[in-house]
Amino acid sequence: MSSAPNSAKDLPPSDVSAGVGLSGLAALLAWLMVCRNWAAIAEALALPGPHAPMSGPYASVATLFVTGTAMALWSVFVDKVHRRPSTGIDWNLRRPLAEAVDVSVTKLAGLWATWALIGVFYCIGRWYWDGQYLFAMEVIGAAALPVFVLSIPYVLWLDRRLIDPRDQAWHFGALLIGRDAWDVEAVKKHGRAWAIKAFFGAFMISILPGGFAQVVEANFGAMVHDPVPLASTVIALLFLIDVQVGTVGYIFTFRPLDAHIRSGNPLLAGWVAALMCYPPFVWGTMGRADVLGYEVNTPGWSYWLAGHDALLWLWAGFMVFLTAVYAWATFAFGLRFSNLTYRGVLTNGPYRFTRHPAYLSKNLFWWTSTLPFLVTSHALSDMVRNTVLLGVVSGIYYWRARTEEAHLLAEDAKYRAYHAWMARNAPITRTLTRLGERLRPKVREPQAAE
Repeated sequence: MSSAPNSAKDLPPSDVSAGVGLSGLAALLAWLMVCRNWAAIAEALALPGPHAPMSGPYASVATLFVTGTAMALWSVFVDKVHRRPSTGIDWNLRRPLAEAVDVSVTKLAGLWATWALIGVFYCIGRWYWDGQYLFAMEVIGAAALPVFVLSIPYVLWLDRRLIDPRDQAWHFGALLIGRDAWDVEAVKKHGRAWAIKAFFGAFMISILPGGFAQVVEANFGAMVHDPVPLASTVIALLFLIDVQVGTVGYIFTFRPLDAHIRSGNPLLAGWVAALMCYPPFVWGTMGRADVLGYEVNTPGWSYWLAGHDALLWLWAGFMVFLTAVYAWATFAFGLRFSNLTYRGVLTNGPYRFTRHPAYLSKNLFWWTSTLPFLVTSHALSDMVRNTVLLGVVSGIYYWRARTEEAHLLAEDAKYRAYHAWMARNAPITRTLTRLGERLRPKVREPQAAE
């Protein structure tokens, strides 16, 4: 008997295995335990230096490399991603160095010019030199020289093995040098990919220290009987997982790991929708009470449920669950997490239930934690404004989802197959699709004249 149509066997295989994210999660949690117990470890080993938990900002940066290294090792030694044709690498190819140098010099010119432009952008952007971004600029500044030096042997080594070494960076270099034929579309793709890495990478680094210090220094024993601080700290841990793995995704974009950016979203609407959700743009929209602020006179769930212990525990558990789904949606990407990019198709983990688990869980978290329709002012205007404006914010995330889908649908037949399968089979996506079809006005077919 033939299998039923649209069954699980028809789901396209995921380009990232579950093991990549899980290995990174395990390494991250193990390292956090080391950081939390560093005082005892240092004392037992008679190590020099302060005997205290490692909760400083640079400990959070070190965590990136612990997490990223674990995921890279799993990818290479277990999943063997470096052998995939999608890397563009032929490991049996040993192009003579003299032959590769000409291409590599052009590519390095493109890369270095790109990094210089990013430096100019950072210099001009005032927000990069204030508040939390100061740490990101410090980290990026410290990394600049080593990355510059290491790019030379890396590019020379890789170009000897790439089937087509004239990639997007090469085309930009060729444009700058004024030699050989370069392709304008390749240059555009190069620019979009690095703009994404520069903008979101700096933001992710800037938010590493705060959550890391909170988790490393947390006294879980003191809050085990109180759902409010306990849930807050567990949620901070889950957001830390999201930020750590997400930041790794922006850093480990290497071809041998098959984690390179295939393309950045070419749609202007996609960029507008995404950038509205991040600094500095979010400061003028969702971050302002007089624009899209939805938390005016809203003390939140712990205030309204105070004194009802069972409800507090239930509500806290639900918000932890939503945040766990959000973190799962990130570490399921492994080394490939990134906004506005196509880096392969993910069809396992939470992406078996909905195409946008992160957006769905994040927005449900905001609704259940803020409770925008409950205000201490008891003013109907505040209730209506908060509710409507949070609805607008959720609408922005729906817009982000649709623009991301438009990019991926145009990019890859595999994603189109995944998109269609989800509409018919995924519990959440199928339900929402059917609901949308019922709510969508039906267009009456014109009747033929008698």
